[in-house]
Amino acid sequence: MRNLFAITLFLLSFHVAGAQPLKQKIAVAFESFEKDNNLKYGISSLTVLNARTGEIVYAKNENVGLSTASTLKAITTATAYSVLGGNFKYETDLLYSGEIKDSVLYGNIILRGSGDPTLGSENFQETKPDVLLRRWIDAIKKVGIKQIKGSLIADDRLLNGQTAPQGWTWEDMGQYYGAGVSALNWRENKFKIVMAAQGGVGAKAQLIRTVPALPYLNIINEVSIGQAGSGDRVYAFSAPYSDKIVLRGTYGMDLRKEIEISMPDGAYALAANLQTALQNEGIGIELGATTAYLMKAKGQQIPSSTQLLDRYLSPALSQISYWFLKNSINLYGEALLKTVAIHESVDTDTEKAGEWEQKYWAAKLGIDQGALRIKDGSGLAPENKLTTMAMARILNHVNKEHYYGSFFENMPLYNRMKMKSGTIGGVLGYVGYHTAYDGTPLVFAFLVNNHEGSSQPMRLKMFKMLDALK
Repeated sequence: MRNLFAITLFLLSFHVAGAQPLKQKIAVAFESFEKDNNLKYGISSLTVLNARTGEIVYAKNENVGLSTASTLKAITTATAYSVLGGNFKYETDLLYSGEIKDSVLYGNIILRGSGDPTLGSENFQETKPDVLLRRWIDAIKKVGIKQIKGSLIADDRLLNGQTAPQGWTWEDMGQYYGAGVSALNWRENKFKIVMAAQGGVGAKAQLIRTVPALPYLNIINEVSIGQAGSGDRVYAFSAPYSDKIVLRGTYGMDLRKEIEISMPDGAYALAANLQTALQNEGIGIELGATTAYLMKAKGQQIPSSTQLLDRYLSPALSQISYWFLKNSINLYGEALLKTVAIHESVDTDTEKAGEWEQKYWAAKLGIDQGALRIKDGSGLAPENKLTTMAMARILNHVNKEHYYGSFFENMPLYNRMKMKSGTIGGVLGYVGYHTAYDGTPLVFAFLVNNHEGSSQPMRLKMFKMLDALK
């Protein structure tokens, strides 16, 4: 009997310890996290809501606006689902102007874009460059065109050409993740440079080629060879419509890597690629490739009377958002924000679109606009400042919507939790959903700003803190 009593008492005490109230469990973990030495000059904010009732389970610094990094992508995705719907698809039209006589087009071939960020992307079979180029070539051949006496025009007017948000930094815009967005994007508006390190440390690294070939760009190579093991420290400096790209930094002497950088004009790159592909099929274009933006700058008229050759539909928003959240592709976020603005008849300028988004959620959920300072769609702008309470409330609203299943499935899985991550200099964050040990469905937003040290140790400490939600 004594042994049975002792076992019962042990099991009872174990159950009580394991049944520590969820709020207390999270509070203890967060208070411990806040004392970390690498947060001495930083700040952390956590909001955890009961996803069933919307009640606060735990919150600390929940009304302090903090930089979000890529966790803002979850909010952009929620906005796109709410306004456009998961079945939304972009349209890209292939047209011609003028007339066709004896297999000669006395006019222009025109590609008219609506902002699709996936044209030429490797993420979908149907969007790959060769697949789309083949589709358009076949459409041109189908009507018997063998020669074009005009131009190949990339009509990029819808979003006023290729632009980058005003809040982005000069250092970011030249990198692959800092590409501007256009009505006609191509290959996610980035390309690869192939380099070689032949020589000693400090000697000039060689620029071998670009992929794809972009002979119209003037790439100024100032990269030197770095020590073995130093890796890729190459930085590209350019901006939308720049015809010069300056490469600086070091390329490790033992490195064998293709480096991705941003493309200054995706629409022109698309027109140039299609021109080359047509020429390879024996179809010449007398006046070459251009864009509506460039024509407008020269005072030239864009043909208004056209005939449709092909209408291409992008993957659905539900598919696009998977790659947007998984690979954190900034271009997708900027395209979605501007697309929502078009749908709502709002100015597509990024700042104006961000202001509209603030008002949208403020009106829908009763959130103060000051809790949502949105400067882009991707989180790259340092000026983005959102509170974790506002972010958690938006995600909790999504939890009640018909598109939640798709939204939830597209959330990446980290630390065995469905959540979107965010990382930028001194900023780390996670927002998402989890079900606690007691069956309580949770939605959370967790941001850290101005931490010291590298990201990986802080990330592991954040994971440990989030384990309290399990």
